Amino acid sequence: QVQLVESGGGLVQAGGSLRLSCTTSGRMYSIGDMGWYRQAPGEQRELVATITSGGTTNVVDSVEGRFFISRDNTKNTVHLQMNSLTPEDTGVYYCTARIVPSFGSAWSRYWGQGTQVTVSS
Repeated sequence: QVQLVESGGGLVQAGGSLRLSCTTSGRMYSIGDMGWYRQAPGEQRELVATITSGGTTNVVDSVEGRFFISRDNTKNTVHLQMNSLTPEDTGVYYCTARIVPSFGSAWSRYWGQGTQVTVSS
């Protein structure tokens, strides 16, 4: 069974940095795009950044130049380096990945349980 587990969240002061990591486990035939979403209190979950299996990245405008996504295809992990954090970055950060769990099965999207990021002013 495929599992995604996030780590690296926590409490940080405005202007600080955090590095989130997402590890995958379980049976996986192929992993495609990976990414990060976040959900602020009372808000809908929103896209933060994505990265293709080939390494092409995309980040939303609100974090451009501050957040950087990377992945290690040998370990099937994805990271999110977050710099110059502001209180508006507070929320639960979720890792996601499109995965084919076994040969012949369809692509499916998997989610982690989320990790809390709190930025104090």
